[in-house]
Order: sequence, then C-alpha cells, then structure tokens
Amino acid sequence: MTKIDNILRFLYGSLFFLTPLIFAPMTSELFEFNKMIFIYIVTILISFFWLLKMILSKKIVFKKTPLDIFLIIFLLTQILSTIFSLDRHTSFFGYYGRFNGGLLSIISYIILYYGLVSNPIKIESLLKTSVISSVFVILWGLPGKLGHDLTCFLVSKGKKFDNSCWDNATLQFRPEDRVFSTLGQPNWLGAFLAINFFIGLYFLLKNKSNTKYLILNTLYLFSNFIFIIFTRSRSALVSIGVGLLMLLAYFVYTKVKDKRKFLLMAGALFVFISAIFLYTQRDFFNLNSSSIKAANVTESLDIRKIVWKGALDLGKKYPFFGTGLETFAYSYYFVRPVEHNLTSEWDFVYNKAHNEFFNYLATTGFTGLASYLLLIGVFIYFVLSKLKIQNKDIPLSLFLFSAYLTTLITNFFGFSTTTINIFFYLIPAFIFVLQGAEKTTVQTAEFKKISNYQYLLIFIFSIAASYGLFCTFSYWLADTYYALGVNYSKPQISDYQKAAFYFEKAIKIRDEHIYEDRMSSSLSYLAAIAAYQKQADAAKQIVALSDYYNQKTLSASPENVFYWKTRAKNQYLFYQVNLDINELYEGVKALLTAQKLAPTDPKIPYSLAVYYSLLYDADKSQIQKDNWHKQSISEIDKALNLKKDFQDGLTLKKELLKKYNAL
Repeated sequence: MTKIDNILRFLYGSLFFLTPLIFAPMTSELFEFNKMIFIYIVTILISFFWLLKMILSKKIVFKKTPLDIFLIIFLLTQILSTIFSLDRHTSFFGYYGRFNGGLLSIISYIILYYGLVSNPIKIESLLKTSVISSVFVILWGLPGKLGHDLTCFLVSKGKKFDNSCWDNATLQFRPEDRVFSTLGQPNWLGAFLAINFFIGLYFLLKNKSNTKYLILNTLYLFSNFIFIIFTRSRSALVSIGVGLLMLLAYFVYTKVKDKRKFLLMAGALFVFISAIFLYTQRDFFNLNSSSIKAANVTESLDIRKIVWKGALDLGKKYPFFGTGLETFAYSYYFVRPVEHNLTSEWDFVYNKAHNEFFNYLATTGFTGLASYLLLIGVFIYFVLSKLKIQNKDIPLSLFLFSAYLTTLITNFFGFSTTTINIFFYLIPAFIFVLQGAEKTTVQTAEFKKISNYQYLLIFIFSIAASYGLFCTFSYWLADTYYALGVNYSKPQISDYQKAAFYFEKAIKIRDEHIYEDRMSSSLSYLAAIAAYQKQADAAKQIVALSDYYNQKTLSASPENVFYWKTRAKNQYLFYQVNLDINELYEGVKALLTAQKLAPTDPKIPYSLAVYYSLLYDADKSQIQKDNWHKQSISEIDKALNLKKDFQDGLTLKKELLKKYNAL
C-alpha cells in the first residue's frame, strides 16, 4: 500500500501546488476553466487510487468526521436545487465562464475532503507546497506590476510584453494598478495570499529559533502582504486583520508562554507593512480615486449592494431551492434593480451575486443557504470547542482556522473560486486529521491473494477512470474550439464562416447549449452574407440550420434571456435574407418574451423600438403604420425611463422623431 499512499500524496501535493498556477491561453477562459479541469483530473485519479487501495487491501478505507451528516445535508440541498433548476445543465456543470460552483465541482471537493481524511496525507508537507506555490504566483505577478505582464506575453504569443492585452473597462484588469497574476482577478489573488499568510505565519513561529528559516519566512510574509496591497483587495486585508485578532484572542485566553514573542513578531510585522502600505497606497480605501473618477467607474461596493438586493429578492421569490445552482447570470434579470442601470457596469453580465452567501440564497434558496451556514457553523463550533486542548497539533490547527476565516470574509465580499474552494473544503479535513477527530476505520475480512473478483473490480474502475479522464479532456478540447469560434466572431475579425466551423467542431465533441447559441448567431450572419452575394438557396439552408440551433438552446434553457435575445437578433438578419415580414413578427415575440424575463433591461425596449420602426416601414396598412409608430416611441421611452443616460436610446429617439415628423 505504500506505493499507492505515495501516489495519493503526490496527487494532493500537485493539487495544492499546480492549481493556483495553472492557466492556458488557448481556452475561452484562461484561468478558472483550466483550474477546474485540473481539479476534475486530480479528483478522478485520487478516486481511482483510493478505490484501488480498498480493493487490494480488502478494507473499506473511509474515515468519518464531525461534518459527515452536515455535508450530506448540504449535498442533498445542492442536488435538489439542481433537480428543480431552471437550467439543469448549468447547475450540474457550472455557469460557462465561471465553472466552479456547479454540482459536479461540489461533489469533487467532497471526494477530495474524504480522500484526505481517509488516507495518510502529510499535512505540513501540503502546507509547505501551498506556500511555495504562492511564491511562484507572486513572482509571476511582479512583472505585471512593473508594466510587463508575463501572462500577456504568453497570450499574445510573444508579441506583447506589456499590459495592453487586458480589458481596462472596470479597472479590474490593469496589473500595474491591481495585480492578479495566475489567479485571474485581483480579489481572487488577495484571497489566496491571505490564506497563505497564516500558513506562512505558522512556519515563522515554528522555526523562530532557526535564523535561516526566520529570515526566509519573514521575507515571505512581507512579500505576501505587499502583494495583497498590490491587489487593492480590501476584503483580503480585512480578513488578515480578523485572523490576527482571532490568534491574539487565543494566545491571551490560553496564556501561552510564547505569547509575547508572538505579539511582538505579528504586531511588528503588521504595523511595519501597514505603514508602508498607508504611505504608498493612500487611496487604497477610496476606490473613487482620481483614476477611477476619470474612467467614470462606479464604486464596487455600491454595485455590490444593488446586486445583493437582487439576490435577496430572488431568494424571496424562490425560497425553497432557488433558481438552480449557478443560474444567477440568468435569474438575476428576473429581479434586477432599476438602479443597476445607472452604474458603470450596467451592461455587464453578473454571473455571481458577488457574495457567496447571497449567491447560495438566490440559487439554492433558504434550504441551500441554511445547509451551507450549518456546515460552516458546526465546523467553527468544533474548532472553538477544542481550543483548551493543549497538544502539539493545536497551534497549527489555529493558524489553519485563521486561514479558513479568511475564506469566509473574502467570499462574503466576492464569491468562491476553484483555488479558494480547495481550501474551504480541505482546511477542515486538515484540522480533523491533526486533532484525531476521525472515527475508527470500518474494515472487512482480509484475504491474502488477489481474487478474480478483485481483478474484475480493478478492471471496471480502470475503465470508469479512463472514461472520466477522456470526458474531461474532451471538455477541455471542445472549449479550445469554442474559443477559436468566439475569436473569429469578434467584430474586428467577423469571419463567421470560420467561427461556425469551430463551433461545429466543439458541438460534435460536447453537447453544450452555449456552443449552439454561438453557432446559431454565426450562421445567421452567414445567411445574411450569402443573401447579399445572391446565393438565395444557400442562404435559406443556413437560415434553417441557424433556427434549428436557436430552438435547441431555447428548449434546453427556456428562461435564459440571452438565448431569446439571440433569437431576436437572428430574426432581424433572417428578415434581411428573405424580406418576409413574419420574421419581424417572430423577432418581436422573442423580445416580448425576453422583456418578461428581464423587465428592467433597457436594451430590450430599445430593440423593440427598432423592430416596430422596421414594421412601420414594411407594413402597407396606414392603420398598422400608426400603431407601429406609437409603439416604437412608447418602447424607446420605456428604455429611457429605465436608463435616463442611455446614449443609444437618446440617439434612436431623435432619429425616430425625425423620421415620423418628416413623414
């Protein structure tokens, strides 16, 4: 069994070392998607070798923990939320673009949790691995702070060694202002570093008598904290403050002999770095600094309050199991507050509630949120109830608990990511192992020889693992084709033939309705191009195929407002192909459906105004023309009532008034 145990240790080590570092420039989402794929691969391999160990040892290698019943309750609520979801596919696999948080990912984290407590994994080795990984993350992010982002260098295939490949719309992707390294977003990097800050602090105190390690660990903590400052993540900084206060309270409460040394080290470190921080980053707490005001960017906390209000309304509207795991991007439009239209991010897709707790409320209802809070509460109670126990493992458990608290704080002001969820689920496993809280292993009878039955089981699980790995790789491969299709669909390229080609390749590999939606859109443009080139028969065939994919996506996710918008856009292009007024009627129907789903979206009445204007031009009946005239003005007024500074809407209203007055 030693070889299998070593393999399991290696896999867990790989999980903690590689997950924060992994990204790939050829996928549709560089960071989270590739990390999630890697987590699936590691989970499959750990499951296989864990089962192999059971088969060969003829023992059920499974250890119980204090969280068992609460994990089961939590998992059941997530399953029920998926069953009653408005989009089961999204709830199972996760929102495409975020990936983490779907039922499949939750199952994976729970498997990793039990795999760790049930096998002889060296906790301190994993923690050292995590710290080393964070060092590489810091080193990778440093050039970006200096204006030469390494990720940008790779994404551009060596053409750019600056920060110009990042979107500056929200100031979230300017590495020179807010570093994000290999984590993908500044707050995610801040959350990751906050966790490792307390791991590093533990090693600092443990090796305080060793000058070499004292210098190295102090240097690490200094670099870690400085990079948290560079992320400008307020939640990460607050989480460190809360964690240090918790440790301070423990050392005071238990009257530990090393209390003074701890206070001196931690206090001096915190004060020294904070002094540097306050001097160099004077506008840290004021995100309405001059640079942000110049870009007319709404303060992030103001936007969060609006989104949280919408999430609370969703929880009230769907109180039992929510709208379904990871469906917030679609369901938020059902209750989206009108005031969101007056923010700088009014046209952004909010696929998370930017608060993990509100997100659970909106997508899994009060039952899902209650089970999540119960899981957290029981773990916190367990740790606090063991504080008086004095043994060599308690200090590490406390530092791990401080690290765990940082995940709760950063998740409160944001949402969980792949890397953070690994710690959220496995830190409790670490502590249970250290505290010896697991119960006796359940065993079966032992045999000396490997029987044919065992060989059969090994064969079956080998096939299952291979299939799982194959499906995971197929998922990744399909996404690379999807990414190529998205790239060719960009306005600056607009090569819809190549886009459709790659979307078709993605669809052949994986059944994913977002691929089909993109395929439908690309084909609608191709149909219009074919009609312009006088290829009438080809245009009709392409129209039929585009409509087929659009109908398929609507069947898979009928309450997805984005797919109804795609249909409306398609019908406009179909009208350009055959000049059939019925295409316009279908477009209006699609927009009216979208309007019911997203009543506060100003773009929908704006589009209706355009459609009614087209119907005005196409209709021959004067009575109908007058009707379309009134409706187009009515809809553009609705759009402007929803967003008074809607520039496109203001321009369209002027054009419509000019058009109707001229007639």
